[in-house]
Amino acid sequence: MDLKQLNAFIAIADLRSFSAAATKTGLSQPTLSRLLKQLETDMGVELVDRYHRPLHLTEAGVFFYDKISAILTEIDTVTSMTQRLSAPSTALNIGFVPSVLYGLLPEVIAKLKQSNPDIEVNLKDISSYQQIEALKTGEIDIGFGRFAHQDPWIQQILLRHERYMVALPKAHALAHIDEQRLIDLANNRLILYHQTHLPISTTAKPINTSINHIAANDKIGSRHKQSSNEQPSLEPVTEPLLHLFAQYGISPFMTTTVSDLQVALGLVAAGEGITLVPASLKTVRTEQIVYRRLLHENATSPIYLHTLKDFVHPKIPDLLSAIYQVYERRGITYRKQSFTLQRIKAL
Repeated sequence: MDLKQLNAFIAIADLRSFSAAATKTGLSQPTLSRLLKQLETDMGVELVDRYHRPLHLTEAGVFFYDKISAILTEIDTVTSMTQRLSAPSTALNIGFVPSVLYGLLPEVIAKLKQSNPDIEVNLKDISSYQQIEALKTGEIDIGFGRFAHQDPWIQQILLRHERYMVALPKAHALAHIDEQRLIDLANNRLILYHQTHLPISTTAKPINTSINHIAANDKIGSRHKQSSNEQPSLEPVTEPLLHLFAQYGISPFMTTTVSDLQVALGLVAAGEGITLVPASLKTVRTEQIVYRRLLHENATSPIYLHTLKDFVHPKIPDLLSAIYQVYERRGITYRKQSFTLQRIKAL
């Protein structure tokens, strides 16, 4: 078998159509059919049931597709990394989550450009989860995110923890209280905006509690009732804000899930609920929103920096240096770290 045969099989399996796969790959249908037949002959296994429309994978084909897809993705990653190692880009492509842009990132970039006046920096708004794939494909060289990731291709360092603050409408009954407790916020509609969830949670919540997930344009509904003799089943709490409440055994009265942080703050400004945001956002929409400190010490949002294990862009050490210089100027506590590069010895 060879890569042409494998890629032909993947295209056919993805699209369940020879004609659609031909359009995607730029190959003719007879060529695709021939490549698939060669692969099946080499393996001695029928992978695609050609007598159904759309095409179906056989049981063996489903197994092979699942395993070979991961291998081909790994080959693509290795190929991309090898090309970048051979001819590294002079530009530094940085991925970031929106909440980081409202913090110290602009100041960090300005500091980096002071010490590297000729550097080209490209910024891309991209979620923490999507940054991992973007690093592998070469779309970005480094990413600022809010979540820890376990990936064999990626190395990650924790920059710092940023305190969460409560974002409340100015007319809210609790708006005058400088320091807030989660228990006092539980009777409000909590607006959720994270696109990436915690990968592992040790906290569980009852499925049939008072949490009611509704769309952003829905009106406030009523609580879910639970009879006294009903035993709630448990499910992991991986949404970051709900996880924080669950650590104290609290379930918000109601939640609304929206697409991003700006939409969440827009709803808060409109008086449609409250949310929790990193402290760096406390200057956003201050005409309609007040930001109050949370009393809980563990109510923080981490900031991570991640890049590839086997390829560290040559300007990343300068970026880290700029970050720590800004932290020192701002009096922010941090533990200095650096990325390591597993260099390959020449034979």
